[in-house]
Amino acid sequence: MAITVSLVALFGLVLFFLLRSHSLTPGAAFAAIGFGFFLASTGAAEPINRLTTAVVQAIPNL
Repeated sequence: MAITVSLVALFGLVLFFLLRSHSLTPGAAFAAIGFGFFLASTGAAEPINRLTTAVVQAIPNL
């Protein structure tokens, strides 16, 4: 778990700086995929899934 959390932080930081510098390169895509992959294996996965489900279900009601 400690390794996963640190990789999430690392990929999140890299992705943040790539997005700030408007770098749309294969490296940015790899950072985004890595961030999502490692984030999915943390404790944050369940709240993110619930939030996504709630937003998708709310869209038809707009």
